[in-house]
Amino acid sequence: MDSYDTQSVFLKAISHPTRLAILDILREGEQCVCHMEATLGLRQAYISQQLMILKEAGLVESRRDGLNLYYRVIKLDVFKVLDTVSIVTNITIKLPVHKQAKVDCPCPKCNVNTSGEILQTINA
Repeated sequence: MDSYDTQSVFLKAISHPTRLAILDILREGEQCVCHMEATLGLRQAYISQQLMILKEAGLVESRRDGLNLYYRVIKLDVFKVLDTVSIVTNITIKLPVHKQAKVDCPCPKCNVNTSGEILQTINA
């Protein structure tokens, strides 16, 4: 039964709409929490709770750079599972377009202007 327990933990970790959206964001590679907040329009605390569940399931890991936490998927095969779910349900999800971050974030994804140019963060 231990194998079923392990699989159950995995399935529970990905069986939440916000966690599915986070994993889709992480398809593009490492992302900071502020980028996820801007993309999903959700509070940072809520996103962090969902990321902790994915982390405890061994699907993502974090890296700190100054005040920012960056997350990335470490078990890339999870995307095969998510792609299969899309096929079985016949649903393709398109994430909302990234909005400008509400916080002062030096992340390159959050510091782009409307023409797509990366803005320079100036530290005085």
